[in-house]
Amino acid sequence: MKIALLSDIHANLQALHACMAHAKLQGVDRWALLGDLVGYGGNPQEVVNVAMQLAHEGAWVIQGNHDEMAVKPAQGEDTMGSISALWTHQQLSAAQRQFLNALPLTALSGSLLLVHASAYAPERWHYVDTERAADLCADHALQTYDARHVVVGHVHQQTVYYRGTGHSMMRFDPIAGVQVPMPSHRRWVATVGSVGQPRDHHPQAMYAIYDDALGRMTFYRVAYDHETAAHAIRDAGLPDFFAQRLAQGR
Repeated sequence: MKIALLSDIHANLQALHACMAHAKLQGVDRWALLGDLVGYGGNPQEVVNVAMQLAHEGAWVIQGNHDEMAVKPAQGEDTMGSISALWTHQQLSAAQRQFLNALPLTALSGSLLLVHASAYAPERWHYVDTERAADLCADHALQTYDARHVVVGHVHQQTVYYRGTGHSMMRFDPIAGVQVPMPSHRRWVATVGSVGQPRDHHPQAMYAIYDDALGRMTFYRVAYDHETAAHAIRDAGLPDFFAQRLAQGR
């Protein structure tokens, strides 16, 4: 089964459509949305509608920290995230907020665990951005979920951590479009990057496809109309930085 792994969409409808179109050309069998459907971007209603339809069709959809914030925005804060969360909350319908609120923090398919942040206390939104953090994630995935393989988002980077003959995780930076062997006998953690807000100084959207039958994962970069996405942010009256960062990939 080929699983399309999309995370951190951040209400960027143009990037989501581009990644989905690309994934369909690769012949994906199932969709997995790994959280942060909303936040920062200008099209939260439309993105949540897509997620709701995919969930109805059998996709895995899990909750991210920005989804949680949009349901229950913090009061009296003026951080970038809280400003976006309050605006997003006001745009979403009651049914859409209920959908986000009911999303699980994890999804399990055989030995594969899907989670927005780390499998180590997923509700605390830890970043898997070092070998040590990947070790904690992998260990808790095995202990709590009996899962040897973990796919996460949250860090807006595409990385593979794998456990070889030693006891610690090792980091590997994949090349876009090149298949990475992900053998079932090894324990690994993969971060699939961000669809709607890449932060590696390149504007192309990020996502990945995991072929569990072949034990391979391919990480992709997809060009999309980031100017239209930026216009949606500006038209919404959100901070201009949210629009600027799309072209800059930060």
